[in-house]
Amino acid sequence: MKISRAFATVLALGAAGAVAAAGDMPGKDGFVSIKSSQIKWADAPSVGPGAKLAVLEGNPKAAAPFTMRLKLPPNTKVPVHTHPAVERVTVLSGAFHFAVGDKFEPDRTETYRPGDGFIVPAGMPMFGYTKAEETVIQLHGVGPWGMNYLDPADAHGKKH
Repeated sequence: MKISRAFATVLALGAAGAVAAAGDMPGKDGFVSIKSSQIKWADAPSVGPGAKLAVLEGNPKAAAPFTMRLKLPPNTKVPVHTHPAVERVTVLSGAFHFAVGDKFEPDRTETYRPGDGFIVPAGMPMFGYTKAEETVIQLHGVGPWGMNYLDPADAHGKKH
């Protein structure tokens, strides 16, 4: 599966800022300190208008562990898509309305709030959206990671 070029660019930008986003460079012991006030957010147009991404650890494009955060503005729709690796999600703030399936059906979603989470197997179609509040989710897993929309017309950040 191909990763959208826009999303690959966002991942590259995020990976380049990973050390700055993490606050302190990891020492010999591998310790990483993450202060929310020091996180550097990058635009994530492939996810949706106004979405932001911050890579906190690792490089999502590499075959290694990564941790990143995604900030979604109110009324963001994340169309049906898949990932090439297992996706582990924890909601940090706001509410994320999410379901698995190959058709965007808002009535099928469950609402996930801070502290809630879910794990989606590689290749499983999924979709989600936010309502009236900004939502921040944290994703972690083992790369390479990417986002592949089932309908190429849904790929944000591309000129059609």
